Amino acid sequence: MRVTFATEAVPGRPNEDFVAATADAAVLLDGAGTPPGSESGCSHSVAWFSRSLGSTLLASMTQGTGTLAELLAQGIKTVASLHDGTCDLSHPGSPSATVTMLRHTNDMLEWLVLADSVLVLDVVDAGEPMAICDDREAQVGALHRAEMDALASGTDEHVSAHRRYVETLRSYRNRDGGFWVAATDPLAADQALTGNMPADQIRAAALLSDGASRLVERFHLHTWSHVLDVLEQSGPDELIRQVRAAEKSDPQGVRWPRGKTFDDATALYCRS
Repeated sequence: MRVTFATEAVPGRPNEDFVAATADAAVLLDGAGTPPGSESGCSHSVAWFSRSLGSTLLASMTQGTGTLAELLAQGIKTVASLHDGTCDLSHPGSPSATVTMLRHTNDMLEWLVLADSVLVLDVVDAGEPMAICDDREAQVGALHRAEMDALASGTDEHVSAHRRYVETLRSYRNRDGGFWVAATDPLAADQALTGNMPADQIRAAALLSDGASRLVERFHLHTWSHVLDVLEQSGPDELIRQVRAAEKSDPQGVRWPRGKTFDDATALYCRS
């Protein structure tokens, strides 16, 4: 695979996304940030968690055997062992992340998607790209975000409402009827969306954090086909530039209500 990627943090904050790749494997994580004033029970940052789990997963994808779900379960266990003696891993706010994994092996392309990052596949002879996203968190969130979305982004009231929203969603995290993310419970890996396809049936693939996919999913400015065209013709940096331009055009969230005015944005594009 020929791979290009780019990632850009919110200015003034550490990047809580993680992306890395080899010639035959790619992984992208989007860490779930802890709002100001909210506890996590952990002395480590979300960025630390994303880097630790992401690097562990990439190593296992290139060196180990097993399904992607098995590798994710083992990766969650490994990272938990790094801080179970110093942190409260039972805390509902313990650092967590979405996970997207892609691996080319034995003429097959395998994938795993857990939580709301997006995998977009350009499939040969298909009329439209295949977008794979685990939208369970969005479904739960839609029931609780009205207060936050009614307030102008950047105000103290919006910051407080966003914190309450995040803390409410924690009660749904990693349980039936809620949504699943990579945190401390390896059983979350069993809830991931997985699949495979002959590699020669896929022209290209894109891994997007929700900060990059918001051009389609929240802003509705582009289609997945357009996103793939931008990535092919101009690369991931241009896709992120378009995200930032849209965010800057609506700083108070009037046109597009959202929890974060700006979000870490990461895009990886690969083609055979």
